[in-house]
Amino acid sequence: MTVKLNKKALDHAKRLVRDGKVVKDSRDDWSEHAPSAKDESAFLDKHGRSEYSKWFLGVDDDHPDDQKGHYKFPIGDFKKIHRCGVISAESRAGQYDYDDIRDALGKLLEKIDED
Repeated sequence: MTVKLNKKALDHAKRLVRDGKVVKDSRDDWSEHAPSAKDESAFLDKHGRSEYSKWFLGVDDDHPDDQKGHYKFPIGDFKKIHRCGVISAESRAGQYDYDDIRDALGKLLEKIDED
């Protein structure tokens, strides 16, 4: 699996954090706050792949970019960044040795927690 940092999504996430569009939830809230597959499909149908991709910090080149499986490490609900999503993604990126993604998520978490 070839998963790389999605720089467009990282830039989008930084803007959202800067603009205060963050839910500062608890570490274990992601299972309840993560968008469902139905929510993902609805957002993708309405806004297209370019906007959809901005919510995932990783892209997997083993999957075509027109499939949801191409996008990895979700960090928000398509409205706001969720702190719990960033923590979850950082942990999973570390487990799979995607150091660039893990490090980017760690820095993003630092920005979220600055306030």
